[in-house]
Amino acid sequence: MIVDGSWRLKRRRFTNIDPMEAASAKAKLAAAKEKFGREIRVFETLPTSSEVSNTEEPDDFYEFTPEDYYRVMASKKEDKFLKTRKIREAEEAARRSKITKVVIRVRFPDNHTLEVTFHPSETVQSLVDFMKKVIARPDLPFYIYTTPPKKQMRDMTQDFFSAGFVPGAIVYFSYDLPKAANSAPFLQDEIMSLKGLEVIAEQPEPVQSAPEPAATSAAPATVVQESKPTEKKPAKPKWFKM
Repeated sequence: MIVDGSWRLKRRRFTNIDPMEAASAKAKLAAAKEKFGREIRVFETLPTSSEVSNTEEPDDFYEFTPEDYYRVMASKKEDKFLKTRKIREAEEAARRSKITKVVIRVRFPDNHTLEVTFHPSETVQSLVDFMKKVIARPDLPFYIYTTPPKKQMRDMTQDFFSAGFVPGAIVYFSYDLPKAANSAPFLQDEIMSLKGLEVIAEQPEPVQSAPEPAATSAAPATVVQESKPTEKKPAKPKWFKM
């Protein structure tokens, strides 16, 4: 099932992030990637207002109706006549060569989502094997499924391309036990400690404002000295004789 927008992620909002806290978050995410060999994120998932319950719906809720069948077959039939087999294979090969990463989000009954990256050529079995490393009770039987309609993943040899999980998909987790056994926690404490760290790690570093230039000292006022008028000696009258 391709990732859609029917759910929204509950992310913490930060205004001022301590650089030390951001560095610690990056270090934890990097350590998890080194240990498990994959990029891991943990979110809290909130259903939209159109969803009235967080409980898993009964199987008959996801029954594939005749209308659904005819709608899907009509779209496939149209595509079949428009493109030849060789064209479809060439387009698929070109598409595969361009995509190098698949983002799988696994949703749990307690409204948490585990996001993991895979290569498109890896199989569904690689996802199951990874889940055994991170869930709280790997000793209990479990399965993953897509919806709607509800379809349990049984063919573990399919690669993510064949499963239709490219470039990303949402799958759901459930223990293969009565509903009473499907209670939190579902993920190990080590994995749950990664919850929300990507938000902290992705915070931009504070930009230090450049120091304001020192106010230029006012130029000393030019003192204009007024020149005193030269005193003129009174002219002697011509009739005056010593």
